Amino acid sequence: MNSGQKEVAPKPAAKIVAWATKTWVGAGAGLRVFKSSANRRLVGWLVVWVVVVGVLRVTLAAPEVCPEYSPGDGQAGIEAASNWIVNNQSAAGRYLYHYDQRIGGPRPGYNLVRHAGATMALYQLAIAHSAQQTQPPNGQRNSQRNSQRHSQPEVLQAADKGITYLLERGLPTYNGGLAPALSPSGPAKTGTAALTLVSLAHRRIATKDTAYDPEMRALGRFLVGQQLPDGGMANFWDPHTNAVVPEIRSRFATGEAAWGLALLHEAFPEEGWDEPTWAIMDYLATQRDSLEELWPPPWPDQWAAYGLAEMVEWGLAQHHLDYAQSLAGRFSQMIRWDSQREGLAKATHLPMPRGGGYGTILEGLGALEWLWANEPRLGEHQSAITQRLRCGAARLIEAQASDGAWYYHQQTRVDDQQHAVSALLMADFEFNLGGNKP
Repeated sequence: MNSGQKEVAPKPAAKIVAWATKTWVGAGAGLRVFKSSANRRLVGWLVVWVVVVGVLRVTLAAPEVCPEYSPGDGQAGIEAASNWIVNNQSAAGRYLYHYDQRIGGPRPGYNLVRHAGATMALYQLAIAHSAQQTQPPNGQRNSQRNSQRHSQPEVLQAADKGITYLLERGLPTYNGGLAPALSPSGPAKTGTAALTLVSLAHRRIATKDTAYDPEMRALGRFLVGQQLPDGGMANFWDPHTNAVVPEIRSRFATGEAAWGLALLHEAFPEEGWDEPTWAIMDYLATQRDSLEELWPPPWPDQWAAYGLAEMVEWGLAQHHLDYAQSLAGRFSQMIRWDSQREGLAKATHLPMPRGGGYGTILEGLGALEWLWANEPRLGEHQSAITQRLRCGAARLIEAQASDGAWYYHQQTRVDDQQHAVSALLMADFEFNLGGNKP
C-alpha cells in the first residue's frame, strides 16, 4: 500500500462476486470464461437473484398453513365468544368494553359504535339459532353445540338490553331523525345510527316483531340527512347546532350506512330508501378510495360487502360487480398473507391482527361468498373464496383463548368478540344462516 493512502475494505457485494468467481473459475478450465468482467457481473446478478428468491420464500411466496376446517367447526368458537359478550353485560345493557389481563379488570372508556356492533352480532346469532333449529340434527356436533350455547331467548334478551341502551340515548334531529350518542352533548356518529338500524332490522328478521319500525325509519331519516352531495357520508352530527358536520368523513361509516339503508329498503320497499342506498354504493365503488385517499385500494370494507350482498337481487351494475371482485381479491390476499406467517416467515410477517381486525376480513369475504352464490354474472371463483374463508376461520379459531375471547397484548375489547362471532357465522353461511341473507 502506498504511504498516505487509506485501505478501503471491499463492499459485501463485491466480496460475494469475488468469492463466487474464484470458486467457480477455479473449478476447472471449462469455467475460465468467468474471468472476464462481464461474466463476473453475470455471476453477481445470479447471486442477487438467489438472495431475492430466498427473501420471497419467506415473504410473498412463503407456503400457506391452513388447518383443516369443515362446516360446523366454528360453532364452539361462536358460542364461547357470544357467551363472553352476554355474560359480561351489565343489567343496564352496557357491555364490558375493554378488559386487560395485566390488571385483571376493565379499562376505562366506552365506544357506542362498537356497542351497536356487538348488539348486531347477537341478533345475527339469533337468526342463526332460528335457522339451525329448522335443520336436521348433525350427530355429536349438534349435541355438543346445543349444550354449550345460550338459548335463542337468552341471546335475544341480551341483544334487546343492548338495543334499549342505544335507543335511550337517541337524540332527535332536525329532519325527524334519531341519532344515538353516548352523551346528550354529542357528537352523534353516523356509524352508531347505522349499526343500530342494522341491529333492529336483524331483530325484525329474527322475531317477526314490528314494534321498532318507527325507530328504524327515524334512524333512516338521520342517515339520509348525513349524506353528502357525492353520495358519501358525513361522520358526525352536532346537537348544539342541530346540523351535519360535513367536513369530516369516516372510512367505516359510509359502508355501515349503505348496509343499514339497504336493510331498511328490504323492510319497507315502497318508501324510497333504495335511492340513497344506490348513491352510497356508487360512491363506494367509484370514488371513495381516491377521494378519501385510502391506499392501497380498495379499502377492505366489510360493511360495503354486506351491503352488496343485501342488494344482490336489486340489479347491481357492472361497476358494483367490479368493486365486489376487487374487494374479494383484497380480503383473500389478507387471509393468504396471514396464513403464511409460520416458520421463518414469522420474521417477515406482522403478528396476527386482533380478533376484531381479522374478523372483519372474514366477514367481508363471507358476505361476498353469499353474493357470488346468488349473482350468476360473477360465476367462477366461489370455490376459491370458500377455501380461503375456511383457512381464515380455522386460524381464527386457533387464536381464541379459553375464556372465549381474542387477546392482543393481553387485552381484549368487545368488538374482538363481535367481529369474530360474525366472521365465523359468515364463514359457514349455508350452515348457520339457512338461506337467510348475511
